[in-house]
Amino acid sequence: MKKIIITIDGWSSCGKSTLAKQLAKELHYVYVDSGAMYRAITLYFLRNNVDWKNEIAVIGALNNIELHFAKNDTTGQTEIYMNDENVEYLIRDLIIAEKVSEVAAIKLVREFAVTQQRKMGEKKGIVMDGRDIGTVVFPNAELKIFMTADNAVRVERRFKELFLKNPNITIEEVKNNLEMRDYIDSNREVSPLRQADDAMVLDNSNLTMEEQLQKALLWVRNVECI
Repeated sequence: MKKIIITIDGWSSCGKSTLAKQLAKELHYVYVDSGAMYRAITLYFLRNNVDWKNEIAVIGALNNIELHFAKNDTTGQTEIYMNDENVEYLIRDLIIAEKVSEVAAIKLVREFAVTQQRKMGEKKGIVMDGRDIGTVVFPNAELKIFMTADNAVRVERRFKELFLKNPNITIEEVKNNLEMRDYIDSNREVSPLRQADDAMVLDNSNLTMEEQLQKALLWVRNVECI
């Protein structure tokens, strides 16, 4: 079968990364977590007190950031490195989640990330998830998936994920964070979150991980056979 580019866009906490990892493993494709790239940039900005409302400061910071993904031989998962430091777990903190949509809305930041993402897709055989992968990064991708889920389901999923790291977090905090991210993601001037016209919609509110994988694999097989 020919190798293709698979894009997965959608709202926060819809399971985009989970499905992307499932597909990459099943198809022996490379998984690229575009959201991790924006989170890593946000981590750098926060660590170095970068004023991201200052264009000159942003340019200077981006010139000092090098991002790449590497496979963890122990877990078999792809993890992100920033300037040769594994930051996969550092970027999952709530403070990053609270700021990442704001940073990702910056035109210079998105241009920086999109350039790197397109290079990663030159050989195809990749699965990439994010907010604008099927609309901006790879508008000609062979398969575009747009994921969604009921808001209550999304909040519960995110709460369970964060509670393991921070037992003091409240479900109200998680709900407010998701609502804020949804608003910023869909209303930003640069590359707002939207469903591509030719995307396949996957609502996984009531699907198991195995069921969503099988549904997506059916779409993949249909495209690969064309």
